[in-house]
Amino acid sequence: MIEIDGSSGEGGGAVVRISAALASLTSKKLNIKNIRAQRPRKGLSSQHLMALTALSWLCNAEFQGFHTGSEEIFFCPGKLRGGNLELDIKTAGSMALVLQAFMIPAPFAPKKVEITLKGGSDVRWAPPFDYLKYITLPILELMGYKCGIELIQRGHYPRGGGILKAEILPVKKLNPLKILEPEIDSIKGISHATNLPLHVAERQALAAHKILAKTGYEVDIAVEHSTNNLSPGSGIVVWAQGNTRIGGNALGKRGKSAEKVGEDAAKNILYSLGREATLDNYMGDQIIPYMALAGGSCFKIPTLSSHARTNIQLVKKITGKVFRVHPREEVVEISTK
Repeated sequence: MIEIDGSSGEGGGAVVRISAALASLTSKKLNIKNIRAQRPRKGLSSQHLMALTALSWLCNAEFQGFHTGSEEIFFCPGKLRGGNLELDIKTAGSMALVLQAFMIPAPFAPKKVEITLKGGSDVRWAPPFDYLKYITLPILELMGYKCGIELIQRGHYPRGGGILKAEILPVKKLNPLKILEPEIDSIKGISHATNLPLHVAERQALAAHKILAKTGYEVDIAVEHSTNNLSPGSGIVVWAQGNTRIGGNALGKRGKSAEKVGEDAAKNILYSLGREATLDNYMGDQIIPYMALAGGSCFKIPTLSSHARTNIQLVKKITGKVFRVHPREEVVEISTK
């Protein structure tokens, strides 16, 4: 049985999600202690519990300690299976974080997997839905991953109520991802406002456009407005595209102008582009488990985050895969054999 200290490294929910996802795939028994021990609210939250629940269903696992606030779990995976799953987080907990964990082992199930989630689509400390659809998935598709996702309804803090559906097709193996030089041809984005005036989304988009137009690339940011959500909210996701996807995003909040939201998202992209990175830091975190599965991959990110370091450590402990991290001037190159 592999023992994981949940307070080590980044020390948050990612330790639980990534460990359980890799254990599901490798059929290795897992004991995680001290879950989020250094955080104000220790133990599993609703979204962590839903990620574990989804993974347990996917790999027919036996488990202990699966309840809100739990600081220790035992996870004993069985064989992967396909089929349909529906889960309700019952809060504004991130659907994207649940899906992120689920997506790691899901393509290696013997048949198609479909999952429907209810919860938060655009919430703090998690990738928004549009980042997942327009940045994460296109990068994974370069590796041969096959997944379609659809947002039925957005869900903002505090009431959530968002709905997304994902369909993941089986693959035999993933292809290496090798992108060491960015080739960008345009910048696109989506700015949204829900249960707020339309001009909020428009102002976010305009502010981001003014900054990104200075790069010389064609910039196209769509505006989305809806009123069918339980809680009001806004946000923007922008991405540079070409031989890769490099993203930036920001969420609206009380007291923060729409212009500042758009500017923050645009500056996220400029930070990565200015360093000639081939993935942004957030995607750099997410891609590490897939690199271990594919082998022979390499890319460049602006900086090595605590999440990325933690993911590298977890992958090594559970799969034995070793990563090479090379600081190169203003970027960090990460590769696998």
